[in-house]
Amino acid sequence: MSTATQGALHSIPALLARNAVQVGTLTAYREKEFGIWQSWTWKEVDAEVRALALGFLALGMERGDYVAIIGRNRPALYWSMVAAQSVGAIPVPIYQDAVAEEMVYVLEHCGARFAICGDQEQVDKVIEVRARVPSIEQIVYVDKRGMRKYDHSRMNWLEDVKSEGRAAQQRFQPELERRTAELTYDHTCVMLYTSGTTGKPKGVVLSNRNIIEAAKASSEFDRLKPTDDIVAYLPMAWVGDFIFAIGQAYYTGFCVNCPESAATMMTDLREIGPTYFFAPPRIFETMLTQVMIRMEDAGRTKKRMFDKYMAIARKVGPAILDGKPVSAVDRAKYALGELLVYGPLKNTLGLSRIRVAYTAGEAIGPEIFEFYRSLGINLKQLYGQTEASVFITQQPDGEVRNDTVGVPSPGVEVKIAENGEVFYRSPGTFVEYYKNPESTASTKDAEGWVATGDAGFFEEGTGHLRIIDRAKDVGKMADGSMFAPKYVENKLKFFPNILESVLFGNGRDRCVAFINIDLSAVGNWAERNNIAYSSYQELAGHPQVLAAIQSHVEEVNASVAQDKMLSGCQIHRFLVLHKELDADDGEMTRTRKVRRRIVEEKFADLIAALYDGKDSIYTETEVTYEDGRKGVLKATLELRDAKVFNTDAARMAAE
Repeated sequence: MSTATQGALHSIPALLARNAVQVGTLTAYREKEFGIWQSWTWKEVDAEVRALALGFLALGMERGDYVAIIGRNRPALYWSMVAAQSVGAIPVPIYQDAVAEEMVYVLEHCGARFAICGDQEQVDKVIEVRARVPSIEQIVYVDKRGMRKYDHSRMNWLEDVKSEGRAAQQRFQPELERRTAELTYDHTCVMLYTSGTTGKPKGVVLSNRNIIEAAKASSEFDRLKPTDDIVAYLPMAWVGDFIFAIGQAYYTGFCVNCPESAATMMTDLREIGPTYFFAPPRIFETMLTQVMIRMEDAGRTKKRMFDKYMAIARKVGPAILDGKPVSAVDRAKYALGELLVYGPLKNTLGLSRIRVAYTAGEAIGPEIFEFYRSLGINLKQLYGQTEASVFITQQPDGEVRNDTVGVPSPGVEVKIAENGEVFYRSPGTFVEYYKNPESTASTKDAEGWVATGDAGFFEEGTGHLRIIDRAKDVGKMADGSMFAPKYVENKLKFFPNILESVLFGNGRDRCVAFINIDLSAVGNWAERNNIAYSSYQELAGHPQVLAAIQSHVEEVNASVAQDKMLSGCQIHRFLVLHKELDADDGEMTRTRKVRRRIVEEKFADLIAALYDGKDSIYTETEVTYEDGRKGVLKATLELRDAKVFNTDAARMAAE
């Protein structure tokens, strides 16, 4: 696309209009419903969005109105966002699994007049909180199942809104054209709320400039094309989904595929076979865990063949992927492995057609990262945040490593402050935090530099950025040595048996840890070993499980001890929690980040027991069930000591 052509495309609706003309016959969206894939071309999407926008005008949607979008990834909800933009309104996606209290805060804070809901469940949540959020005037829903007996005086089916828009085209078309033509680069494109790890979520105002420039730079960086396919399955309220499924999709013109449900995601992924894919480390870890579980259950011959060819893949796969020299013999062995093992495995995972794949959000285990690259999957890492319209750094092809997050993305400047905090500025840098000038001023300075809150450094020679931890979480042990919890927690989470971990020790003489087991991986092990269990709690307290977790903790301690700067972060004592940390209980954000301070306050008795040297402790914890009911979980937890290592001895052993 020429710069001149791009110059006039200052909004997402403008990009849609261009796509309808230039790539109008290409598939823009697919959605699986009732087991059948439905498709829409860019020309058809343009007509759907226009009908919706006219319908919104008929409902009285004004310039500057905030429109809540709540539900799973569906074309109709993406179109609703673009239709709202077309009439000068501002879409505000909300996490579909948010409980009523979280939803109240966002709806109240932005003053939403309209709520576009995916189904009855989301409608019920909005109705439940409407008395506390008087600004909501209209609810629109996509799926009409279960909605027949509701009061429809301030509620409409989305299809009826579209029909009304088409019927009223002559009346509202001139007004729609005026409003769409008014949109500039400086108009707000979307408002996305942060995950709120340290307090109330903040409304991040992102302009058309932020989204389109970030989408342009990142699309060109990875040479994305109109023929690419993505699977839209991550929360619509997350900035990554917005930049991939709206920003890049509308800039590049590629196809957005929406799965039928979270339960069918892996099946739908295999059917689509995306060429461009993003997943947080947890998804890649889960995929690999499932592969390993299947291999454990496979016959001896199949297992032997898998192990043999995976050894070849680990040896030469990444080098072949990066175009580096590999002997003819090794290439031949790898080609045979592709035929017998790698190809069928990638097909089973739905990753056969991948050209570019990214992971971000947390550190991914080196072994997990290299596993996918050894199969020939171009998996890379990026570093970003909501306030940056995602992209701060990316890994260029040929410079992919498991221990860095790459180099500054095109158009992004990055610097490291004296205290080690990472700062950036770019065309994607957010406008402001909505109704929060104090936080805006403390995060973004007058020159546009944004404080990320992360500590990191640039490697000499390569220019690659390495992230150590959240700057606020980096502290000091009692002896003055560095305390960096994320570094150790990520090492623990590299083990398939461990789902989550939380390290404590700032200002103390030693570190202790909470651990969550991965029920899928540990449950499979229990079944193979004929170990009966009736609940997560029972399995988490099983002596053999505790022994396995202890071996993982001690293996991590041996690794941490080799790092002179962080050797003080070895875990002296630990416990396996009796429940999974859960967003519904406030212990995690909706993007699965631990709310460290809340966990520390909620389980203060358990932390005290770890430091007091107790062998066990009885505890009662309030939990929230899926239907919103509260309950109390009672448990007696075993507290264990872990072996720690002398730094010099550990380094010598490693050498």
